Amino acid sequence: MNSNTVIDLRNIYKRFYVGSPNELEILHGIDLTVKKGEFVSIVGASGSGKSTLMNIIGALDRPTSGDYSLNGIDICSAKDGELSHIRNRQIGFVFQTYNLIPRNSALKNVELPMMYAGISGNKRRKRSEELLDMVGMGDRMKHTPDELSGGQKQRVAIARALANEPSIILADEPTGALDSSTGRMIMDLFHKLHREKGITIVLITHSNELAEETERILTLMDGRIISERRGSAYAEGQYTPCAQ
Repeated sequence: MNSNTVIDLRNIYKRFYVGSPNELEILHGIDLTVKKGEFVSIVGASGSGKSTLMNIIGALDRPTSGDYSLNGIDICSAKDGELSHIRNRQIGFVFQTYNLIPRNSALKNVELPMMYAGISGNKRRKRSEELLDMVGMGDRMKHTPDELSGGQKQRVAIARALANEPSIILADEPTGALDSSTGRMIMDLFHKLHREKGITIVLITHSNELAEETERILTLMDGRIISERRGSAYAEGQYTPCAQ
């Protein structure tokens, strides 16, 4: 595998109820490579297999067959403890539903992945403050999720995803629960992170409009990647990979 390759999926199949009369195959031989610093979208309608593929990329589930390497690590043969470590250190998750801990402040939510990684309290707090400042939430760091708007919660979730300096950000419908103007703000933040920090981002979305803003669009249908192309808005230079 090329040293510049972050994600390398080869001939990935995913079946449920394996060996039973109602065995169901969701993914049918997926091949996918993502290189360091790419902004890639995986687009498809409901039922296309996006969530199943996201769970495999995020090491939340294992493929039934095929090969998956993340930064050269064989995910398919990794033990559960290794996968937990990989999810904590290598992958930053951003979900549609935010998944923030309700009783914790924004600051404590961002600190959590670092606590699991064994980072000291002072370092956790300092980095959390820096990340919240970066996503425009420095003045809300003591607020709990119920005191924040949807867009503010998602910005906290993005800061949390960046806590352990992951290899990739895996964003699953990150604007799905937001109104259009707030969703625009979140996408602009992703573009800023990609442009200024060179962060590798994989966006899972049903929105063709959002997908057009990414470098590369993979269309998933019935568990197969049926097309791959460059995003038109990206190609027109509206969203560039390097700081101007």
